[in-house]
Amino acid sequence: MLQQTTVATVRPRFERFIARWPTVSALAAASDEDILSEWAGLGYYARARNLIACARQVAERGGFPDTVGALRELPGIGSYTSAAIAAIAFGEQAPAVDTNIERVIARLLGIEQPARREIEDALLDMMADERPGDLIQALMDLGAAICRPKQPRCGDCPLANDCAAFASGAPDNYPRRRQRGERPHRQGIAYWTEQDGALWLVRRPAKGLLGGMAALPGTDWAGTPSDRPNAVATVRHVFTHFSLDLHVVPRAEPQGEGWWQPLDRLDEAGLPTLYRRAVEAALGARQAA
Repeated sequence: MLQQTTVATVRPRFERFIARWPTVSALAAASDEDILSEWAGLGYYARARNLIACARQVAERGGFPDTVGALRELPGIGSYTSAAIAAIAFGEQAPAVDTNIERVIARLLGIEQPARREIEDALLDMMADERPGDLIQALMDLGAAICRPKQPRCGDCPLANDCAAFASGAPDNYPRRRQRGERPHRQGIAYWTEQDGALWLVRRPAKGLLGGMAALPGTDWAGTPSDRPNAVATVRHVFTHFSLDLHVVPRAEPQGEGWWQPLDRLDEAGLPTLYRRAVEAALGARQAA
């Protein structure tokens, strides 16, 4: 849950999640729909699909593997996550490098354009034989609270006396910020079909953005600004690689395989943020009319 999402957002959702499924075996036995609905609003839904697959593999094998290599074989666990688990949970000397740790080490050593291997090697050199995960967690916290991307609190940093970036007088310049390309903008239509106080919803394909999530039926997201006849509401949503204007358009007959969700129980549908905002905008426009 913490991948691409803040601690403040995750904390209550994590507590609710583990209260509902307190063990890996309980999670493995749950339905995809229930888990995805519980995840609604956290975004990056591939994480939830990987979590489901991972839980089922762990349950099948009878427990978690305890090395970096074996952990990498589980769905959704990449180089950073496998190293973090191996170091923190199992005491392996594994260089788990997230953005916070990369920034701390780059500033400490005065590296303007760090390569991942360079940072991993430096981290391994710092790591003790015993409890290597303690260093990982300490550097994560240091980067999040003290060695921040902007306006680092160097006066509170225990590494300041040995820090090359602090000695330079311009710690913000380390590491050099990568230039991002322009984010493309797309258009899409979501159909609003309502009967007897219920709204027609569908489930998105298992693979791709918002995979497996409840949604309003609609077009793909490759339209032009003119492709929005009779739109009753429009919401703009920003994904990692593009932004989207989603236009809510009335439709008389339901489209695709789905179900009728009572309007007074929409909160139970597990709509992701994009579609929840689209529904709220459409209902708000109707009330204002």
